[in-house]
Amino acid sequence: MQIIIERDVFAEAVAWTARALPARPTVPVLAGMRLATAGDELTLSSFDYDVSAQAKLPVDVQSAGSALVSGRLLAEISRNLPARPVQISSDGGRAVLTCGSTTFNLLTMPEDEYPALPEMPPAAGTVGSDAFATAVSQTAVAAGRDDTLPSLTGVRIEIEGDTLTLISTDRYRLAVRELKWTPAMPDLSAAVLVPAKALTDTAKSLTTAAEVSIALALPGNETGGAQYSSASHGGDGMIGFEAGGRRTTTRLLSGEFPRYRTLLPSATSATAELSTATLIESVRRVALVAERNTAVRLTFAPGNLTLEAGTGDEAQADEVIEASFDGDELSIAFNPNYLLDGLAAMDSDTTRIAFTEAGKPALLTGKPGPDGTPDYRYLLMPFRLNS
Repeated sequence: MQIIIERDVFAEAVAWTARALPARPTVPVLAGMRLATAGDELTLSSFDYDVSAQAKLPVDVQSAGSALVSGRLLAEISRNLPARPVQISSDGGRAVLTCGSTTFNLLTMPEDEYPALPEMPPAAGTVGSDAFATAVSQTAVAAGRDDTLPSLTGVRIEIEGDTLTLISTDRYRLAVRELKWTPAMPDLSAAVLVPAKALTDTAKSLTTAAEVSIALALPGNETGGAQYSSASHGGDGMIGFEAGGRRTTTRLLSGEFPRYRTLLPSATSATAELSTATLIESVRRVALVAERNTAVRLTFAPGNLTLEAGTGDEAQADEVIEASFDGDELSIAFNPNYLLDGLAAMDSDTTRIAFTEAGKPALLTGKPGPDGTPDYRYLLMPFRLNS
């Protein structure tokens, strides 16, 4: 193999493909990144048996071929190359990378031991890349981090016609975001659970293209038709994303996801509306005196909100900000980090907080959408207040 490619294009593609390299590969070849030419294209590939990544880019192919080299080393090298064209050649057990006056000799790995990457599942539909990245970041913030509860470490994606709903929860908060997309079939209905970290990395990295194509192979779909059968993709099912010459697949999570719709309140006893930016700044300031795993207390009254943190002999802080409030005066306490996560995800300059009764979760939303309902909802469990 011998190719010539622009340095920035190569470095960006290598960095993107390296995201699927395992931190602790179970077999040495999984630490490799495969470079292969076909026609006038170079394909970079990485795979860890759960997540695969492929990037295709145009190159000047002087002789066709392929090579498997250390992915992390290649990513580190490509990041630090001078601004000159990159030439790569391989023959035998070495690959030679030359850029300007710099030359690297890299050992190659046995390609016959490298596993075949999974095929891309059939396309299910397309969605705007920026809107999808925003929706993923808004919901993934509430995903669990406890690997002993794997079903809570994912983002549930529900497909119903032209609506995508993304949901995550760690039992202390729940995030729900709805957005429109273009399905491959108008009556498509499905629900899958995608690892939150993989989904977040993917959504952020595919915003260079206008749209993202989403592909699905559903688990155990014996009767749903060949286009969504998971027989050739593993029993857990698979989701794929493709945009701008890049494609990635992720194995779906299994397990029962909570019935989240029953948690969303249908009626409220009190509501508050206030500036999102002002509330974020106030929570951050007051939380400076809050010890780890202690709460910030919010007391709502007509026209204002009082924030307090710290008790007894500890440092204390309080601040009063303007707020519109409809209801009887109430006090509630939240984990400040969880509250800030929800506020930071709010794509609205105004936050509405709805309450049901003492000790029950509060619902944070932004301005309502065109149909009168908010497209993002963040349900937050309060701390128990001492009487």
